[in-house]
Amino acid sequence: MTVRVLYFARIREETGVSSEDVDLPEHATVDRLLDVLAHRHDVVAVLRPSIRCGVNDRYVSLTAELFTGDEVAILSPVSGG
Repeated sequence: MTVRVLYFARIREETGVSSEDVDLPEHATVDRLLDVLAHRHDVVAVLRPSIRCGVNDRYVSLTAELFTGDEVAILSPVSGG
C-alpha cells in the first residue's frame, strides 16, 4: 500500500522535502512507517521519540493502522522561548 507523508517544521527543513509517497506492507502501523522514515532521513531517527503523527487530520498513536491513500503528517517538536 502507499501512504502520503507530509513533513513539517524542522523535519521538512532538514529533509528538504515537504512530502513523499511511501510504500508499506498491508496492515502497517504508524510505528512501522517511522521505522522506514528513520532509515531514509537521519532527522527522523534523531527526533523520533518526540515526533507526533496525524493521519487524515487526526492525531494518532504509534499503533494506529495505516491504509492505502492515508495522509500522514509528521510533526517535530516545537521549541521557543
